[in-house]
Amino acid sequence: MKNLKNFAYQHVLVLGLAKSGTAAAHLLLDSQVNVRVNDLKADETSEAVQALTEKGADVIVGGHPLSALDGIDLMVKNPGIPYENPLVAEADSRGIPIVTEVELASYLHEGPLIGVTGSNGKTTTTTLIHRMIEADGQPVSVAGNIGSVSCEVARSTTDDETMVIELSSFQLLGTEAFRPDVAVWLNLYEAHLDYHHTLQNYHDAKAKLVANQTEEDVLVYNGDDERIAGYLPSIPSKKMPFSLKSKHTGVWADEQAVYYEEDRIMDRKEIVLVGPQNLQNILAAVGAVKQVGVSNEAIRKVLTTFAGVEHRLQYVTSKNGRRFYNDSKATNILATSYALRSFSDPVILLAGGLDRGNSFDGLREYLSGVKGMVLFGETADKLAETAKSAGVDQLVKVETMQEAVDAAYDLSQEEDVILLSPACASWDQYSTFEQRGNMFTESVHKLK
Repeated sequence: MKNLKNFAYQHVLVLGLAKSGTAAAHLLLDSQVNVRVNDLKADETSEAVQALTEKGADVIVGGHPLSALDGIDLMVKNPGIPYENPLVAEADSRGIPIVTEVELASYLHEGPLIGVTGSNGKTTTTTLIHRMIEADGQPVSVAGNIGSVSCEVARSTTDDETMVIELSSFQLLGTEAFRPDVAVWLNLYEAHLDYHHTLQNYHDAKAKLVANQTEEDVLVYNGDDERIAGYLPSIPSKKMPFSLKSKHTGVWADEQAVYYEEDRIMDRKEIVLVGPQNLQNILAAVGAVKQVGVSNEAIRKVLTTFAGVEHRLQYVTSKNGRRFYNDSKATNILATSYALRSFSDPVILLAGGLDRGNSFDGLREYLSGVKGMVLFGETADKLAETAKSAGVDQLVKVETMQEAVDAAYDLSQEEDVILLSPACASWDQYSTFEQRGNMFTESVHKLK
């Protein structure tokens, strides 16, 4: 396992344990760095805390005393902890650098690095890139927001191994020197304003993906996204657009096929994934893997077999002529709009969740094919107003997922699609979007 070499910091505070904090703390300790760990909710008798203590970490649990910053020259912060946290704010006021563990991964990995970000489609695109490189017989690993801690994975990568990292805005905001050889920027939309406070802050956090790129690097970007276009003049890297509108440049598609520049990769009818968003994800993945020499054969092998990522427009089952889809990862309007555009049959939409202060006016134009909606969570009333203004008159408000699935079935007829695509985060009722999606799948299977 690799350790950090010539690391510039010797006294590090790791704020927040969970998976990323624990992995970062172990890496730093193994690298002979003095580590202090602070976690509000951790139990000092837990195995994770005991292991760090035995290894030499100074562990503080149960609060965030400002004294935890004494003697500290770097903070490694859990991505989800807001910058308004008193300890984070104090570190900032003292001029202590604040990073996430992704920054540590960039010090460790020496092979090709592909970073993927965007408001939507990150996990599917990251998975496609990983599988395409793997299908080509090249060494590859995957990490980041997709589930594996980046700095932990990077400890085991080889010099010829490509590392693919899915990156959230929370992770990217805590980077300083992070530099992907290939950056993949999928889209920019309105999201996470409860964390970033302004749309500009959110977009600027995403732009940190390319902040350190040079002329030797490549940016694969959505050529149809005007918001990304605004950042392009200041980015020195080589630019590879993907587009569903422009032809013959970068990665593109017409009604018949997918192309890389003038090279016809494959016929669209062979692709298993459905929906316009997934076609964009496919184009982005092709653009990325072509930078590391992946063959058309390997690309075709993946796209003719890969049916999607769990909780992302995932087909669940059919019952009495109704098809059920789990799109729990759709935590904003853009993702839900893409899901709705993926179906020509009438849709019963299950939506709602955490209220982040935004309206749902942007969803109205995509509700023309929705014949009924089942609403839940903090945003149920807001969504109901949008639905009514769009002419959706079959509306049901419920409390639980089983009630939602039962109500959706009652509203439906044969040939209808019953789609969970919430357009909201899950945290008002569920700990994660995965838990929400699993509850939906379980409720579908319990239908009589």
